[in-house]
Amino acid sequence: MWIDTHCHLDAAEFEPDRKAVRSRAAAAGVAHCVLPAVAPANFETVRALAHAHGDSYALGIHPLYTGAATDDDLVLLDRALAAHRDDPRLVAVGEIGLDFFVPGLDAGRQQHFYEAQLALAQRYALPVLLHVRRSADALLKQLRRTPVAGIAHAFNGSAQQAAEFVRLGFRLGFGGTLTYERALQVRRLARELPLAAIVLETDAPDIPPHWLYRTAGERATGSAQGRNEPAELPRIAAVLAQLRGLGVEELAAATSRNACDALPRLAALLPPLTPP
Repeated sequence: MWIDTHCHLDAAEFEPDRKAVRSRAAAAGVAHCVLPAVAPANFETVRALAHAHGDSYALGIHPLYTGAATDDDLVLLDRALAAHRDDPRLVAVGEIGLDFFVPGLDAGRQQHFYEAQLALAQRYALPVLLHVRRSADALLKQLRRTPVAGIAHAFNGSAQQAAEFVRLGFRLGFGGTLTYERALQVRRLARELPLAAIVLETDAPDIPPHWLYRTAGERATGSAQGRNEPAELPRIAAVLAQLRGLGVEELAAATSRNACDALPRLAALLPPLTPP
């Protein structure tokens, strides 16, 4: 049994065949997907999809959406978390965080929304799904002031930053990036971190594994980029298992337990996990 801890099933890329996408994932052994929101406009969409497919969801304002967001959106998030606080499928506040990679984003504005959403996560006793892109130190600094736990999604920081996230109670999300041989730092972390620190994700339809990726030159000559789906998770996991010298069944059991430790409400939504 695999758990995709970060999948944007509501994305427009899945509009033509969303039900088939989820069915393919289930057939591949992906028993559960966590569907993060990115703005109030998709709060109800991810909630409805989670209920329709037996999955779970998170509510939050993504850092890439903070440019258009207002404090009224924080009020909407607060209201949504209050309205659904007893929904067992609401498992986290997310996707939230900081992005210092994309040009043109206001760092101060991102920080404002990040701090406010950490406070909401504390208020509703929920973990967080963190967007971490060239921002690990700034995220960690605020987590020491506003302690919550959760998952550092698509982690690609240093070993020291990874250790600090783990110390603060986080699991680290690994997905398609680790399938690229040139991703030396990510692969090193995936191989050397304590197994208890790792969860799996696809970030579908984003972050395609290497077998779906096409270079700009290939795309220019008509070779289409493959669409990432949650059904790719077992094949991504097989790469991780090989890196760590583990059997895939052992890895599936461990990462599923880790996901439940990071997002405690998950356990009640899943069949019994293999004991450690």
